[in-house]
Amino acid sequence: MNPLTIRMHARDNVAIVANDGGLAAGTALPSGPILREAVPQGHKVALADLPAGVPVLRYGIPIGYALKDILAGSWVHERLLDMPVARGLDQLPMASVRPAVQPPLEGYTFEGYRNADGSVGTRNILAITTTVQCVAGVLDHAVQRIKAELLPQYPNVDDVVGLEHGYGCGVAIEADDAEIPIRTLRNISLNPNFGGEVMVVSLGCEKLQPERLLPPGSIPITDGRSNELDVVCLQDEVHVGFLSMIDDILQTARRHLDRLNARRRVTVPANELVVGVQCGGSDAFSGVTANPAVGYCTDLLVRAGASVMFSEVTEVRDAIDQLTARAATPEIAEAMVRQMAWYDAYLQRGRVDRSANTTPGNKKGGLSNIVEKAMGSIIKSGTAPISGVLPPGEKLRQKGLVFAATPASDFICGTLQLAAGMNLHVFTTGRGTPYGLAAVPVIKVATRSDLARRWHDLMDVNAGSIADGAKNIEEVGWELFHLMLDVASGRRKTWAEQWKLHNALVLFNPAPVT
Repeated sequence: MNPLTIRMHARDNVAIVANDGGLAAGTALPSGPILREAVPQGHKVALADLPAGVPVLRYGIPIGYALKDILAGSWVHERLLDMPVARGLDQLPMASVRPAVQPPLEGYTFEGYRNADGSVGTRNILAITTTVQCVAGVLDHAVQRIKAELLPQYPNVDDVVGLEHGYGCGVAIEADDAEIPIRTLRNISLNPNFGGEVMVVSLGCEKLQPERLLPPGSIPITDGRSNELDVVCLQDEVHVGFLSMIDDILQTARRHLDRLNARRRVTVPANELVVGVQCGGSDAFSGVTANPAVGYCTDLLVRAGASVMFSEVTEVRDAIDQLTARAATPEIAEAMVRQMAWYDAYLQRGRVDRSANTTPGNKKGGLSNIVEKAMGSIIKSGTAPISGVLPPGEKLRQKGLVFAATPASDFICGTLQLAAGMNLHVFTTGRGTPYGLAAVPVIKVATRSDLARRWHDLMDVNAGSIADGAKNIEEVGWELFHLMLDVASGRRKTWAEQWKLHNALVLFNPAPVT
């Protein structure tokens, strides 16, 4: 076996082992050192002697400081590192980087669904909103009936989904931060993939009343219909028995299905894509293969005039200076700093800090701490200027590259990106996750060829080919770009769609629960 190691920057004094299964003790590395111990795949090896206290460099920055002398050829893991303190939020470079202007990418299109508000869907789905978790069981029963009895009559409708969640009652609904879950659910209900057909199932006594969730005028209607909210309230006296509730939901759903079924795909420019990029189950290859390929694709999308969101506050916090420097204006940089400061305070209330982010799987995959993880995470954002900052739960209303402030939790981040209006999702993973969303196609990108082989019917793109030397970052970036156009057009289904792997919506609620 030829030993393969990857060094990310000329300054780095560590490299990661690329070989499947890792390397045995005694292996001579091409860079010179002989391994003093076995080093697992994705884990770091010291390229030179590292005396106690010196910075351990990966991506050209200190990811930690040696807690004791580390000899060349040694396995460098989290127990040998003292994590750097978080970068302060003052005296940051503000809009100081001016990337070279890239030529527009023209002529690329996909087949999508035009909506009354001007947005474009990649799928044609009936979504049924709930105001409270109490109705979830009834709605689930109704959705199964709709799929079995009604959906076969509507061949142009892709699916029916219940927007179930854990919010709506038993919460401090007047608290300052309560607006975050409320606007999140409101904006999810208006996602482009739902065609403006808003239908609500309510219990009746919950704190989150339908009119507060979707106030008058919040639903764009242009065909002369009443703007009155279409609500099935289970506590209404007209409902006598469980089946009465189900029948009412089915009859209401039929009206919306009729209108959705009349819709057809039309050719639209690629600038109508609204893409959320995210990573989960990350490993040391995330910042080497998958995330750089996504970053290259992000630049292609921005050149095509599309909207791209990157997120996960704790996974970019340690790179805040790099991000504020890339902001298009000082005002955008300041908005990013405000989101970081708000989240710092949120974590402090729970008596934790950003180090709580890193999981056992991240560490098993070679990521020693959140600093190393952050350096690999931000690469998904590519190189374009950051043109906007979106608070959690808000709707995206601009083109270009945007930082959407969300927790790093996969399912919460995905939920918030849905609320922002994404119509296509890209998700990178090194450890592997079957993550998917019912409302939007999720393209999953494997960081390693071993994962892509083992999970051949769960991963859509193998970025591990970059580490293998079979492809380069540019080639995988273009592969992903073309796949996105095919998936957005309905010509291809992702594996998550084929298997119907759908994670639940999880609303971010920093307000108190009563």
